[in-house]
Amino acid sequence: MSLRSWQFCSLLAVILCAGCGLAIAQAQPGPGALPNTAMPSVLTVPPEAQAGPNFNVDAATNAYLAQIPAEKRAKSDAYFEGGYWLILWDFLIGVVVSLLLLNLRWSAAMRNLAERITRFKPIQTFIYLAEYLVLTTILVFPMTVYEGYSREHKYGLATQTFGPWLNDQFKSLLVGLVLGGIITVILFGIVRKLPRTWWIWGAIVAVAFNAFVGLIAPVYIFPIFNKITPLNDPKVTQPILSMARANGIVARDVYQIDASKQSTRMSANVSGMGNTMRITLNDNLLRRGSPEEIQAVMGHEMGHYVLDHVYSGTIYFGIVIVVGFALLAWGLDWSLQQWGEKWQIRGIGDTAVLPLVVLLASIYFFVLTPVLNTIVRTQEHEADMYGINASRQPDGFAQAAIHLGEYRKMSPGPVEEWIFYDHPSGHRRIHDAMQWKAENMKLMGTPQNREALGAGH
Repeated sequence: MSLRSWQFCSLLAVILCAGCGLAIAQAQPGPGALPNTAMPSVLTVPPEAQAGPNFNVDAATNAYLAQIPAEKRAKSDAYFEGGYWLILWDFLIGVVVSLLLLNLRWSAAMRNLAERITRFKPIQTFIYLAEYLVLTTILVFPMTVYEGYSREHKYGLATQTFGPWLNDQFKSLLVGLVLGGIITVILFGIVRKLPRTWWIWGAIVAVAFNAFVGLIAPVYIFPIFNKITPLNDPKVTQPILSMARANGIVARDVYQIDASKQSTRMSANVSGMGNTMRITLNDNLLRRGSPEEIQAVMGHEMGHYVLDHVYSGTIYFGIVIVVGFALLAWGLDWSLQQWGEKWQIRGIGDTAVLPLVVLLASIYFFVLTPVLNTIVRTQEHEADMYGINASRQPDGFAQAAIHLGEYRKMSPGPVEEWIFYDHPSGHRRIHDAMQWKAENMKLMGTPQNREALGAGH
């Protein structure tokens, strides 16, 4: 989790989802010329992975993994393993920032300034939030630059120069202010009106707001950071739209996003709900992915849509949020009894309590890291299997896993994967694809049918 993600995820934790749209927008892999890469960009099926009577799942998996040059694999392993430490450092920096704001009474001073400007409580809350976001952004800025800019360039994953990158950070701040301002004003209003049951109603509002952000993000948030245009290449769009129709997805267009202006990462998504639903590929995938890989990736993304992962995810994380609000209510009461007078916080309805909320929520989500990752990883695995069945491109799916290996460790240990991975590992994904290939060869029987299902090239 990046420090910027911490800042808005903790604020989301507090506000408990105001920064969600921002996180989604930032996660869009983003410019510029792509660096040279030794990763395969044209689908090449290794001899051991060719369809045939002696096909072996493990041998095929290892043959695909062997396509990754050793130096590239070492580099991606180092990048991903460094991210483990960043999770810890981001958490600790967040704790220090919150304690500084509380113990130096900066939070109380920001509240006092807001009260001097206006007597209207909602406006006071919004002014306080603006002060909070600006101050915490400044405090964590050195780490943000290292984590979001310097480190990404060091590992060849970023393409932006500093000026455009800084501009995106400013946009993120504004998006966080708008979304955070809306939900913060609402939640503090609930706390003041319903001091005993605020945590119940607050959790309900947070879950609803999260769904609302997911609804508007493809249309109103993503375009703030990237240009999204219809894709007009029939060679790419026709197989995708055909697969969409075959899987009950009503879509007339496929969109592309200019992610290459920010990074080299390849991605796609089927996002939004109802009339805001969009099938989107980033231009890195279009530029570097084979047709088979593109179809496999889009099959995966359609799996999320058809399997209603947006809705089931809302339920799962809704439970997490409700439990979080209950623990938050207890933690705030206890903490304020111990140190509220020292921090000059008047009560839970006082906006100066926000750093304490962020602190408690950060601890909660940090401890839940393996649980949250497991929830997401389980859905990703379900989408993997759906996507392979929908696209019938196991080798394209294996290639996609290799490309993701540019910034993910391919073969983690089981405990490592359980704690740190929010997607199945590359090794597991390739093995799943080869297992599908083996089982479908048995079902189809003849070499001609095996060729038709994409088992041989």
